[in-house]
Amino acid sequence: RTDTTLLIRELEGRQAGRSVVPQDPVVAFLDALVEDYADEWVTKCMFHYRWAYAPDIDKAARILPRWFGTNQPEETAIAMGKEFAQRQIERLWVVGSNKTTGPVIEASYRRLLLLLDAHLTTSRFVMGARPGTADFGLYGQLSQLVAFDPTPAAIALELAPRVAAWVDLLEDLSGVEPADDGWTSRDTVPATFRALLEEIGRVYVPFLVANAEALAHSAERVECEIDGRPWVQRPFPYQAKCLARLREGHTALGTSDRRVLDAILAGSGCERLFA
Repeated sequence: RTDTTLLIRELEGRQAGRSVVPQDPVVAFLDALVEDYADEWVTKCMFHYRWAYAPDIDKAARILPRWFGTNQPEETAIAMGKEFAQRQIERLWVVGSNKTTGPVIEASYRRLLLLLDAHLTTSRFVMGARPGTADFGLYGQLSQLVAFDPTPAAIALELAPRVAAWVDLLEDLSGVEPADDGWTSRDTVPATFRALLEEIGRVYVPFLVANAEALAHSAERVECEIDGRPWVQRPFPYQAKCLARLREGHTALGTSDRRVLDAILAGSGCERLFA
């Protein structure tokens, strides 16, 4: 099993205490929405930067094969690196990175850094004073973007060193003692978090909707407009499941909770998920 979203839910059921899922269903949905964006959109940023730029390709090809064993023969590591890099470069189209979409991906990464930088000046974690699934979803991608791959790491150091430091701190949160009241309240969602919702509505939501429509019509390509620019890639079946999961979560909310959530999402672009 490799679906981190489902693994988090399974681990929540196994372990009492120190939950990473907010108790308030409205706040929990917001947390899950950001986690999904991190898993499915920010991964485009990570894959794009790693396999579209020569310095990043070179580092990944040198380091990643050696994670399989530092005692392997040098010629084996070199051959593995070349083969792996070529395969990943050929897969750029699958995740949506190409000459058409590259500028959209890079602009979204820069905005995310600035939005997180602003949010982290007032909140230790995405959903308040304790870590949630959104933090770990972002960590999975940003640990590579700001700490491994040279091109996006340099951008992060220039634009948002606070975010780079935050990612370092997320590596070990065993010393955090989460308080029951540590979550953001549904009644006081900060403007900096709403700005993050608007970014999700700006880039991820249009893709999710267009991807689902392409699959429904058995289209060979997803073709839409994201942030005023053309977007084209192969349909991605798993991300249709992500949209279905979000819609199921929205439907499962009680009427009053759904009304509160819809009011928070209104005008962010995320409301299109449930239109």
